Amino acid sequence: MKTSLLVGGGIMLGAPAFLRAQTPKADALQVALVGMGAQGRVLLEAMLGIPNINFRAVCDIWPFSRTYGQNRLGKAGFKVNTYGDIEDMLAKETGLDAVVIATPDFWHAPHTNLCLKAGLNVYCEKMMSNTVEGARSMVRTMRETGKLLQIGHQRRSNPRYRHALDNLIHKARLPGRLTNANAQWNRAVTPDLGWPKTAELPADVLKKYGFRDMHQFRNWRWFRDLSGGPISDLGAHQIDVFNWFYGTSPTSVIASGGTDYYKGREWYDNVMAIFEYKLPEGNVRAFYQVLTTTSAGGGYFEQFMGDEGSVKISENPSLTKAYREDRAPDWDKWVDLNYITKSAAPAPAPAGKVDVRETAPLVAFELPIVLDKPIHQPHLENFFSAVRGQGKLNCSADEAFVSEAAIFKVNPAVAARAAYDYQPSDFVV
Repeated sequence: MKTSLLVGGGIMLGAPAFLRAQTPKADALQVALVGMGAQGRVLLEAMLGIPNINFRAVCDIWPFSRTYGQNRLGKAGFKVNTYGDIEDMLAKETGLDAVVIATPDFWHAPHTNLCLKAGLNVYCEKMMSNTVEGARSMVRTMRETGKLLQIGHQRRSNPRYRHALDNLIHKARLPGRLTNANAQWNRAVTPDLGWPKTAELPADVLKKYGFRDMHQFRNWRWFRDLSGGPISDLGAHQIDVFNWFYGTSPTSVIASGGTDYYKGREWYDNVMAIFEYKLPEGNVRAFYQVLTTTSAGGGYFEQFMGDEGSVKISENPSLTKAYREDRAPDWDKWVDLNYITKSAAPAPAPAGKVDVRETAPLVAFELPIVLDKPIHQPHLENFFSAVRGQGKLNCSADEAFVSEAAIFKVNPAVAARAAYDYQPSDFVV
């Protein structure tokens, strides 16, 4: 790949984490992990591939998860202390540089604010909070303390996404004038999460930390007081990409959804939303759907379309392509520069067309970007580099807030069955 395309590391290759394990040096960053559920484990595996980090502590209210974190890190050569309460951890663990937080959404703001005020840099999973005021408080605390706060919209550090935005859309302008965007994340029907009965938390512990029972503790993503449902859990990533690629916030949103399938879940199981944006060239729209009752529909992706082509991107490389409209100038220049590579020729059109206005099959091109690392690793690398003073955060809390402020209005738009017009104050901390 040419030097001009070395975006966020260009073509990124990596060996399995266990092959890169090493004894941390004296200047290693001292890190604690808060939250060892499913997402905490994903982040842990990604961090094991980053050198010169010394894991010092694991915190989780559930002994079952704490033990997992302690054992996993022990196998990687780290001896960590374990805690059931974050305030206890902060009181006893001196010399920490950073904390990675992957607790349920409604704990993000309290946990992040505690760590920032303790003088620590924080990587916090998205959504920033289950409420817009909670998210605002995180930005205020970041500003007051002067510490770093990265939010886990990891696509912002993915070299494939950065190449698509910086090179294909901004430099080459392959789509031409942007006219529309489309994104989705569909999942098949899944049962509620269970738990080993021998590991059940006592009722008083659950109550102390905001859960009614073990079922709610294990399935917090579906409860209104604890999260924002699928539009926050899945949609937050892709709606953030809309705002990032368009370079602005939406002017309105209209949405539809419902609790149509699952019994006992409070949040909408399917949501469809249309955002409107005002760009210098004119108004554009972005359609998003999150379905949790089917995996059909072509996977999870974001596609930005224009009058000369479109760019489809995903964390799944097999779903990533650029498509040239027949009316566009040829793209040979960009093939020569290795911005894109040619795919197989499209299948010939059938002999008879249903409609004379039917568009011919589009020529597809590949994006020559390989990420041979866990998908969260580049975003964590960016965070730790910034902590070392060697770079700038790709998704600091103030930037994430502007994006997430738009997401907070989707569920109310569904409930009201009406369009919501964003006000400038919605995006101000």
